[in-house]
Amino acid sequence: MDYAELAEQFLRNGYATMRRGPQRRIDESMRGEGFVLFFLAAHGASVQPSDISAAMDVSTARIAAALNSLENKGLITRSIDKDDRRRILVDLTPQGKQLAEQRHQEVLQHTTRMFELLGEHDATQFVRIWRKLMEIAPQMGCIA
Repeated sequence: MDYAELAEQFLRNGYATMRRGPQRRIDESMRGEGFVLFFLAAHGASVQPSDISAAMDVSTARIAAALNSLENKGLITRSIDKDDRRRILVDLTPQGKQLAEQRHQEVLQHTTRMFELLGEHDATQFVRIWRKLMEIAPQMGCIA
């Protein structure tokens, strides 16, 4: 089997898919401000910016920029930790919680539709293979 040619096909299809609307929305939810909103919603309680940075594997400066933007939009608040005044805690505002849930539902609908179009067998195999990719990623140095 020519794995290099298979990889080329995979990358060509991946690039084409990333430019399309539904996949672009899913991708956007997994990075940037969308990821921060989902991360905060999933954790439910106050979170430190360094926790978000570690989860996204991006610099604290990039997280600070995203948090500034979200704060300016009224979607998060930042406060000083009462137990350790050196720490900043980030929380979603009610508007931020509402937007995070709305975006989650949109991504869920798009993903559900994608799986419906794939069909039961292919959708199940796709998820199985994706899980396997996540298992082997550390061997490739992709994910810690």
